[in-house]
Amino acid sequence: MASKIYTKTGDKGKTSLIGGTKVPKSHIRIESYGTIDELNSYIGLCADQLMDKSSKDMLKEIQDRLFTIGSSLACDPEKEPLMKMPDLKQEDISLLENAIDTMNETLPPMKFFILPGGHVAVSSLHVARCICRRAERICVHMQEENIFIDPLVIQYTNRLSDYLFVLARYTGHLLGAEEIAWRPRLNK
Repeated sequence: MASKIYTKTGDKGKTSLIGGTKVPKSHIRIESYGTIDELNSYIGLCADQLMDKSSKDMLKEIQDRLFTIGSSLACDPEKEPLMKMPDLKQEDISLLENAIDTMNETLPPMKFFILPGGHVAVSSLHVARCICRRAERICVHMQEENIFIDPLVIQYTNRLSDYLFVLARYTGHLLGAEEIAWRPRLNK
């Protein structure tokens, strides 16, 4: 027998963290893992647009890490030590850095700021980058408010946004899409 997707327990604007602690749905912790979920969904959309197997595989790996981050953010930090939760590791950040370095080896140096665009896949990766930056800002806000957050989450989201930027450039390069230079309008 299938279980119902709706429980009606959140109808009054509250939800439970992993561990059972009730919080308002407007709580910054809920905002943080909701934004990570949004990012994860958008990365899935980006992966569906890519042809490069290596990039698609890397995005799948990133989606797995984002589930790890989401579960960490969704857990009551006082109860987390008692649970078996997946952990983010320093190697996850190194994986992103190595991928960035590998892609950068084939890319021409940037000589100007670029506007997102040139191909749907490139634009989509830039949207994912922006969502990632928002997730990072929310996580930093949590830290500033002394709400526990694993420091690796902030490092990972920071590096992930860098990765998504470089992946957007790399994808454009593979597709032969010209980068759109930002030419600022100067008052005369």
